[in-house]
Amino acid sequence: MSEMFAPVRAEPTVEDVLRQELAQGDAVIGTIAPILRHLLANDDHSLFNDEIVARVRGMIDHVARQVLDAVEDAQGGGARHEHDQDLVAQVIAAVIERSALLGHVHAQALEFQLTERLQGRIALDPVLSPLLQALIASPDAGTAASAMGLLAAQARFVQAQRRMQLPLGELPADLFHAVLQALRSLEAEPEVLVAAEKTLRAGYDEGRSRLGLMARLVLGMGGGATAALDVSHAGVGLFLTALSLGAGQDRDLTALAAHEGQLARLALALRAAGVRPEAIEGQFLAIHPDVSLPEGFEAFGADHAAALLARSFAGPGR
Repeated sequence: MSEMFAPVRAEPTVEDVLRQELAQGDAVIGTIAPILRHLLANDDHSLFNDEIVARVRGMIDHVARQVLDAVEDAQGGGARHEHDQDLVAQVIAAVIERSALLGHVHAQALEFQLTERLQGRIALDPVLSPLLQALIASPDAGTAASAMGLLAAQARFVQAQRRMQLPLGELPADLFHAVLQALRSLEAEPEVLVAAEKTLRAGYDEGRSRLGLMARLVLGMGGGATAALDVSHAGVGLFLTALSLGAGQDRDLTALAAHEGQLARLALALRAAGVRPEAIEGQFLAIHPDVSLPEGFEAFGADHAAALLARSFAGPGR
């Protein structure tokens, strides 16, 4: 196991180490939206043969085409036609200017990357985790129904990610609103845009989305939600939701925390959520098996960890 962070001076305190690593992570997060915006605007795909950028590009393209589908339907187009590439590019340009939306798409790609990685490393099923299986078998009818709904939603998420797609109905409400703003920027008859927006709104229900179902299930678990803070038991999706709620962090920022460049954020988020240091080591063993916690981390309190996170990066544009 390698030491988690390089020392900043002779005999640094654990807080010095974590604070420096967190600051470095903040600097990286601050560059994500502009870098992605540059990559997505570049037509030479061969220069950026990267899984995450390709997945983000595909999802943004899918979002734009869903918007144009709604406009075409509102115009009474009948059979669906292939959209003009200039029009697709116009919607994409409007979408990627919204940093929070771009950040969310990036976080979804990172979540799926981790999901696939853990499937290969520890044989964690990408759809049906042990915790979800237990929730489906719950004697509480509401919990069991929500868990079954999540099972279907998670299967759709995996399928959509493999196709590099993002259905508009899976967006959080504020980001769905951002897509509607992009729709309004199109050059079309006002009544067409109003009808297209009405159609999109009618098909949207945040409570039925994958993220909405996960939040409902974790919150419904009460004190038992600690079971969702074990990624090998909960699966990546429920783990990130529970960690986000437990640490008081934006979920997209929490998805970034599981990335190799955000080790301090992950450790602090787990501690802020009340996970014991020895259990945090278990999460690092699953997610980052070649990394160890810094010496002295076991004495770091949950309140102290939460305070450090609160002074850190708040997330892009949310």
